[in-house]
Amino acid sequence: MMLDVDLEGWPEGGWEALADRTAEAAAGVEPLLANDRLAASVLFTTDAEVHALNREWRGRDKPTNVLSFPMLDRDALAGLASDGPPEMLGDIALAYETCLAEARDKGIALADHAAHLLLHGFLHLAGHDHVDSAEQAEAMEALEIRALRTMGIANPYD
Repeated sequence: MMLDVDLEGWPEGGWEALADRTAEAAAGVEPLLANDRLAASVLFTTDAEVHALNREWRGRDKPTNVLSFPMLDRDALAGLASDGPPEMLGDIALAYETCLAEARDKGIALADHAAHLLLHGFLHLAGHDHVDSAEQAEAMEALEIRALRTMGIANPYD
């Protein structure tokens, strides 16, 4: 998957490399994400920006840690041929201050928490969800745990 990564309001660090590693891990547990034609944008930004995006696009006037905006539904993604021009999968935005506070509360590294949230976003872009049923949530969490393990990151649900 090709990524376009923007950094606005995050400290210097290996965020682009982390996004690439996380996309690879996501493709390792969700085969639909392994199509080389796919492209996604990842925005590492501020709480204020994510709050504005959440208000404008989701109708929720509150900050959150990660937002994902899929551009393909799961059926279109499944039917995407391996040959052809790049196809935009969607966008992910991470809020720095919220991610940092959550990582501190959990006693984990910011990079590990950011990887978990990115992975969560990539799975949403692939059509996974966790709001309609406990089964959906458990299935999505299992994929996250498996992918994070390949990155050397502990189970975030323990």
